Amino acid sequence: MSSTETLEATPQPENQAQEGHEDTHDHEHHQHGPALNPALTREVAVEVPADEVARAFKTVVKRYQKQARIPGFRAGKVPETLIRSRFADGIRQDVVEAVLPGHFRTAIEQQNLHPISQPQVTDLKLEDGQPLAFKAAFEVLPEFSIEGYPQVKVEKPELALTDEEFNTELEQVRDSRSTMEPVTEDRALADGDWAQITFKGEFKDKAEPEGTAPQPISGDDVMVEIGGKNTLASFNDALRGTKPEQELKFEVSYPPDFGEKRLAGETVAYDVVVKAIKKRVQPELNDEFAKELGDYEGIEDFKTRLRQHMIDDKERRIKAETQNKLTDTLVAHFDFPVPESMVQNQIDARLDRGLRALAAQGMQPDDMRKLDFAGLRVAQRDSAVAEVKATLILDKIADAEKVEISEDELEHELQVISAQSREPLDALRSRLTNEGALARIREQLRREKTASLLYDRLG
Repeated sequence: MSSTETLEATPQPENQAQEGHEDTHDHEHHQHGPALNPALTREVAVEVPADEVARAFKTVVKRYQKQARIPGFRAGKVPETLIRSRFADGIRQDVVEAVLPGHFRTAIEQQNLHPISQPQVTDLKLEDGQPLAFKAAFEVLPEFSIEGYPQVKVEKPELALTDEEFNTELEQVRDSRSTMEPVTEDRALADGDWAQITFKGEFKDKAEPEGTAPQPISGDDVMVEIGGKNTLASFNDALRGTKPEQELKFEVSYPPDFGEKRLAGETVAYDVVVKAIKKRVQPELNDEFAKELGDYEGIEDFKTRLRQHMIDDKERRIKAETQNKLTDTLVAHFDFPVPESMVQNQIDARLDRGLRALAAQGMQPDDMRKLDFAGLRVAQRDSAVAEVKATLILDKIADAEKVEISEDELEHELQVISAQSREPLDALRSRLTNEGALARIREQLRREKTASLLYDRLG
């Protein structure tokens, strides 16, 4: 038997001992469990009486006798000595699984301990006719005070929607429905115009990797806003005052933080041809425009509903941002040890979300397997520790505030999940119940309700 066992062993299948298979069950657990935080690790020493161990051996051996299929022996007639020698490891493991969990539960109940991690069993001594002795180490939740939490505050931003914010959004709606119309008059490009250009560019003094050709820089019928906030000054200066069919040569030095990485910090020599001058024409803000946008009675109805949508969106965004800041402040304010098992579970959850996002973006499984998972786990650790601390703090505040989640609140959340996942509500509820996930959802709702309560008290 290895020096380390897990307490929650997998039950042995009914067809365990079959002809030609001496031992088809993974009876030994050779890997040690994950690291535990020493400050939160507790250990119990347990001894199971010899007579109970002997009874367990007898029961297990009889089951193996009944199930074993060994050439030369009739079913159920294999000698006990052969069973004990041939399936020794499996029998020992099954005896452990039969007697160890109950005695472990009794030991922790007597000491009023509440493990939150998979117990790691060490120093296991097991012989037929002798007492079974073992030690089990596990983590418990930290004991800490949240005294003074009502005084932990952050600034609550202004929630009111400004006219400037509303008008900016209204202009963006108009821009989304605007059209590009050619300028028919004979004149040069000016600020506010859009230049339709074709261009080719070459890097100056850029060292390309050996054996690779420089990537071409070119574009046809590209639209450039003269004087636009997203247009580089070099393009504005070169294009302003030019006319269609005019050919230009100029250089552009891109800033080191330029959005397109291959151009960042580089200098490019451009050959540009101006093809046309165009104007962006916005639709008028009238009833007809509003009806094109959706089921609105007119422009005033659209403005009213747009404003309310923006108010609701701003309130949700600011509330979420402020709650996050408040939670971060609470985490920084209260210092206590964090269970390593919870940190590792949180890292697993963060990596799972990240991998799902990469898969949704098209990353293939073979490419995922090449990722540096050890490095990713290290990179996620600080955030995971903070999230675990926040969870423990909010749970403790919820206890102090007597925050509870009603059945109606849980049902509403299930309806939301059902709508988002398109899984029928009854099927969803049944699945989550079978998976034991309803309790986790209720706990998360309770934390969110607690965070909302703290936010409302900011004034």
